[in-house]
Amino acid sequence: MQNRRPLSELAVVSPPDEPEVSFRDADAAYDELKRRYDIATEFLRGHFARVMGGAAAKSRYRAFYPSISLSTGSFAAIDSRLSFGHVVEPGLYGATITRPDLFEGYLKQQIGLLIQNHGVPVRIGSSDTAIPLHFAMEEGAHVEVSISETLHRPLRDIFDVPDLNATDDHIVNGQQRVPASEIRPLAPFTAQRVDYSLARLAHYTATSPAHFQNHVLFTNYQFYMDEFVAFAKEALADPNSGYEALIEPGNVITTRDGTTGTAGLVNPQMPTWHLVRPNHSGITMTNIGVGPSNAKTITDHIAVLRPHVWLMLGHCAGLRNSQSLGDYVLAHAYMREDHVLDDDLPIWVPIPALAEVQQALEGAVGEITGGTGFEVKRIMRTGTVATIDNRNWELRDQSGPVQRLSQARAIALDMESATIAANGFRFRVPYGTLLCVSDKPLHGELKLPGMATSFYKRQVAQHLRIGVRAMEKLREMPLEKLHSRKLRSFDETAFL
Repeated sequence: MQNRRPLSELAVVSPPDEPEVSFRDADAAYDELKRRYDIATEFLRGHFARVMGGAAAKSRYRAFYPSISLSTGSFAAIDSRLSFGHVVEPGLYGATITRPDLFEGYLKQQIGLLIQNHGVPVRIGSSDTAIPLHFAMEEGAHVEVSISETLHRPLRDIFDVPDLNATDDHIVNGQQRVPASEIRPLAPFTAQRVDYSLARLAHYTATSPAHFQNHVLFTNYQFYMDEFVAFAKEALADPNSGYEALIEPGNVITTRDGTTGTAGLVNPQMPTWHLVRPNHSGITMTNIGVGPSNAKTITDHIAVLRPHVWLMLGHCAGLRNSQSLGDYVLAHAYMREDHVLDDDLPIWVPIPALAEVQQALEGAVGEITGGTGFEVKRIMRTGTVATIDNRNWELRDQSGPVQRLSQARAIALDMESATIAANGFRFRVPYGTLLCVSDKPLHGELKLPGMATSFYKRQVAQHLRIGVRAMEKLREMPLEKLHSRKLRSFDETAFL
């Protein structure tokens, strides 16, 4: 075994220090962020390759995330209709930045709004937050040998590793109170929190985070995914659709010219397909499976991509005798008994319906079903959706659950919708829910295999088309209108 110098004796080696630079041009500021990030990550990857190749590790190698900051001494005279793009009061604001290549459009937009609204430059520099080696590796990189056996010491002796103390949601949860004399957050997530979620997304969905589109559909059944793939293939066959590719788990890419990659080699926990349009304006769809834990897990991570909207399409239990199997439920309120977000978003916080999303969903139901005006009410109810964490709630004493559901004026029950809506509220991502009644357990109509098969064949395709049409309507909406002020708190970050 090699002689190991104590950790305290290893000198820290980093890329050369560079001073902060001021910019009044968003494109130039972005270019500087990317340049600094590339230097830092290439430094770490290069030294890792050398020590894994047998070179003696005589130093501790450390590089830092780039940062952006803004200082203003006055309140901005901004358009009060805008919910983002400006800081709330004079002070010093900053954020660490990762993966500028992935967030190019987002960063240029947010930086441009800051410069425009405040009339002051932004400063680009290096932060004091080290980049963990894991997050500096290129996407899809694999180390085939044992790192500890090759290095003859723990990896953390030589490189920085992920630090959970810097990977929480204190900013978006509104739990950070920073004195005016200190740097206040400019963005809703730290760089390390973003990197953590990017890695989780690749793991859970078996697709690159770079493929995610700005309009995200969630479902709890594979039947919907099959219909989405069928729709996507139709769209790709139409050169006027605007869609360019369909990407499936394993990063298999299908275009009008053919397919690259081999399908069926992966079986991820949350299979995800991406119907791609320019500027990420297409649609991503994820099968989250059953339960609020899955719903929270995937939305925790997709949120760092700052999507424009996400919607839940799935099945539910109809709670009213007047409902029929196949009827739609448009949620305008949520009864939260899922419990997975209780520590992050207290149960007393109301989750409002967003008018823009509601109108898009109701309009899509009318267009796809052919119903107009009052006729839509024959097949769709608007009301409270209850979300619970016990799939077998029917087996409990019904006096308690049924009374609560009645008091809440609930019309449907599922296991995911309120979680997705609540996390949308928490992360400032516009949200909505359109469910389809697949059983009526309070009225003796249980979901049985034969009934379910007939129901799926008849209704799922239509439901999926409604969700897609709603997304198309929302895509046409200006971003500043879709991102409602209802989602913004008193002390809000400037970045969306």
